[in-house]
Order: sequence, then C-alpha cells, then structure tokens
Amino acid sequence: MGNMIQLTAADGHKFSAYRAEPKGKPKGALIVVMEIFGVNSHIKKVTDEYAADGYLAIAPAMFDRVQPGLDIGYTPADIEVGRGLMQKMKLEDALKDIAAAMQNVASAGKIGIVGYCWGGTAAWKAACNLAGLACAAPYYGGGIPGLIAEQPKVPVMFHWGETDASIPLDKAKEVAAAHKNQTHYFYTAGHGFSCDQRGSFHADSSKLAKSRTLEFFAKHVG
Repeated sequence: MGNMIQLTAADGHKFSAYRAEPKGKPKGALIVVMEIFGVNSHIKKVTDEYAADGYLAIAPAMFDRVQPGLDIGYTPADIEVGRGLMQKMKLEDALKDIAAAMQNVASAGKIGIVGYCWGGTAAWKAACNLAGLACAAPYYGGGIPGLIAEQPKVPVMFHWGETDASIPLDKAKEVAAAHKNQTHYFYTAGHGFSCDQRGSFHADSSKLAKSRTLEFFAKHVG
C-alpha cells in the first residue's frame, strides 16, 4: 500500500500524490496519470500493482489545480463532474505536475509514464514535451487525435478500444497511421476497458494490455 504525499510544481503549485514503493530495489519509476475521477481507489490500486511489479510508482493528483482532493466514482453524475473539471485543466499545467512527480521518483532510475482516459492524453503530451522520460503507454486518451501533430521524444505504446464511443475508431487509426514507428494495439472493447470499476471493463483486454505494458516497461525502464 502506498501513501499520500505533497509535491510542489515549478510554478509553486502544491498538490498531492499517491506514492507506492516496491519491495527491494526498484526496477525504475512509473508515473501513473489518473482518469478524470481523481486519485480514487482504482488509481491507487493500479499504482499499488505497478509497485508490486517492482516499480516505484506515483500517481499525482492532477486536478488539484481545479478541485483539490477529487476522489469520485463512475456514476453518470461523477462523469459529468469529471468532464467539467477536465475542461478547466490546461495540459501545460499538467506537464508541470508530471515533471514534479518525475523529480520525486528520479532516484529509482529510468522513468516511464502510463495514463488512462484523460491521463492517456496527458501521458502523450508528456512524451512529446518533457525531458527525462524513457517511454510512455497511453490508454484510450481521448485528446490524442487532436494532438496528432506532436512528435514523441521516446517510444510510445498506445492502447485503443475499437468500440470506444469517446474516440472514433477512424481517429485512433489516423493517429496510428501518423505515428507508424510507434506501437499501437486495438482491443475489442470500449472506453475505460482497463478499469474494473466501470461498466465498460473488459477483463481479457485489460489483462492483455497490462501484460504488453509491463513487457514494454521492462524493455525501456528496467
């Protein structure tokens, strides 16, 4: 189990993060970027699992800039709240918070980043703009097609849902075509297929995506 800690971004913004340490020496570090629901029980579980896999893992509370302490679920009302907060967030500010999280775990060695939903978009943005990352694994990042012109500095593994109502399949395939030198996987699943608290959870796709992601991190992070 991890613990909540406090971080400070380069612009002075103070925010919380959930940090989970592995047993023994870390293989490296992972930044886990949340969905639009805050650092909730699901994101904490995911972070703990990456720590159990041997990584020093940290999940920054990215929405502390607009709603400190956000921790909600997946009801329609929660989704509306999350979407509203997402619209208030600037990716440029998100990068500052990711950079602060990277600084916190830098002692573990190489750093990878994984993000889900909005966090997938933030992970892609970070892969294209932040120095110091070794790789990125964005899951169903809805904003990525709008950032198709960005160029990643590191290897990226994309996970897309073929029936994702939030990301039209043709848009995801446009990203894949524009970034052929990166890795793209498509699953017979919808948006949020890797979250076991959502109705769209697809166990087989989630398991396969996780195994591919861990193999990817093993190659690029350690």
